Amino acid sequence: MAIEEMNLHLNTNDETLKPDNLDLQHTTLLNALKESEDHFRQLILGLPVALYTTDAEGYINLYNHAAVELWGRVPEIGKDRFCGSWQIFRPDGDPLPWEECPIALTLKGIPLKGNEEVVLMRPDGSKRHIIPYPRAIYNQHHRITGAINTLIDVTGIKKSEQELLRKERSLRLLTASLEQQIDDRTADLQKKHAELKKSEERYYRMIDEIEDYAIIFLDPHGIVQNWNRGAQKIKGYTESEIIGSHFRIFYREEDRVNKIPEKLIAEAAANGKSLHEGWRVRKDGSRFWGSITITALHDDANDVIGFSKVTRDLTEKKIAEDRISQYADDLKFQNQELEQFAFAAAHDMKEPLRKIQFYNSYLAEKISNKLTEKELEFLNRSITATARMQGLIDDLLAYSRTSVESVRLEPVNLNKIISEVIAENKETIIETNAVIEKDELPEVKVIPFQISQLFENLIGNALKYRSPDRTLHIKISAQAVSGDKLQQFKADPTINYTRITISDNGIGFDPAYTEKIFDLFQRLHNRTEYAGTGIGLAICKRIVQNHKGFISARGENNKGATFDIYFPQV
Repeated sequence: MAIEEMNLHLNTNDETLKPDNLDLQHTTLLNALKESEDHFRQLILGLPVALYTTDAEGYINLYNHAAVELWGRVPEIGKDRFCGSWQIFRPDGDPLPWEECPIALTLKGIPLKGNEEVVLMRPDGSKRHIIPYPRAIYNQHHRITGAINTLIDVTGIKKSEQELLRKERSLRLLTASLEQQIDDRTADLQKKHAELKKSEERYYRMIDEIEDYAIIFLDPHGIVQNWNRGAQKIKGYTESEIIGSHFRIFYREEDRVNKIPEKLIAEAAANGKSLHEGWRVRKDGSRFWGSITITALHDDANDVIGFSKVTRDLTEKKIAEDRISQYADDLKFQNQELEQFAFAAAHDMKEPLRKIQFYNSYLAEKISNKLTEKELEFLNRSITATARMQGLIDDLLAYSRTSVESVRLEPVNLNKIISEVIAENKETIIETNAVIEKDELPEVKVIPFQISQLFENLIGNALKYRSPDRTLHIKISAQAVSGDKLQQFKADPTINYTRITISDNGIGFDPAYTEKIFDLFQRLHNRTEYAGTGIGLAICKRIVQNHKGFISARGENNKGATFDIYFPQV
């Protein structure tokens, strides 16, 4: 501190103004002044806040360690000024010239408007935000001889403020976004609520308008909660008459005694759904045949909260089915009587036919040499006709037996059946040099007698209708087939079938007769060349039908025929 800054008041009349005393006082004063300056310097140096002093031109003449830390370098006394030696900027980034710096304005005696923030660029390129607090130093003449400037580093505060502002902006944006999302969500929920309400209205209106189905809702105990027009039409009750009643009111007395209604909702609660058909009771006491579906309704916790019950009035269908069933029973009875009549008629025809055969044989044996050529021809024709009639009657009896035979299925080894049929036709096979190739065949549950007759007819046909131009070759094979691959026969898709295939290289038949080949009395070849009554394949079809199976044929003229027989695996 300059000596002239000290305002000393001396008393010239005092003894102390004597020369010796004056030197002593001057020395004491100088020591006191020096001690005061040391204390002042130590005070500045020890302050934790950046502080420095300048002369009247703004050049630094005293500074502390905190100022050096803030500036980033040590200044030169008397050569560096805070504004000028360091790059100083306004907060907006514009450079701040010396004449506009707060310290320069203070040295000019210009009062500051407030705490003005400046930005210091340090030598390492980093920036510090500072608020300077300059104060002028006056002499005894009230002239500005310098200034003391305190620099408050607000960089951390500034960063915190900026971070806070950033977070505030983010928060405002987030809040605005959330508010928008809430508004959008609210609008969406309102829209969905309106759509749901509209959908519910359409649903209930649709349910209410349906007249062919009785649709009602039951609580968990079976009490009617809702009622549509179809229910009123079918059951006869109005909504006000039935709401709150138990649905057992629709059941006959015997069904209520057997607790059919309670069993149905218990089944629906356990399994999710119950189905039932039976007679139901209308309000007026009349009955209708109802087809009922009861479905359990669940909440989010999967607890049963009620049931939907849908009823169809199938009275007309039930009556029609009963009539058809009665017609079928009547037709079955008539068919049985007709078959019995055919059997009896065919059986009764055998005796007079046997007599005719006997008389013809007697005449042929006794007087054939006495007959004219024309008479002998007529006699031979009569013998042939009676033989053909005998064969026809035998076949008719066999055809009748296939339908009246009691159905009793037994496990049968098809290899044994085929071997027996081959043995019965051994002479014809040897005579024609026929070749029969057979795979290993499975065991099936069939009627043994009928299956023997089936294969006798099919193998016998192959031997009968062989080609004169080549050796007969018959092949018999077996294969398991799934029912879902036999839909052309409307087979049961849930079971498997055993397919037996018999094919030959005989004269075959015209494919145009594929559908007619199993018809009764259907002949595909000339009677003069091939004997037969046209009943054999009809018998085969009847036998396969008795076993709930299917038979089909395919062939070509002079290329052979193939028969496929399908037995269900039971």
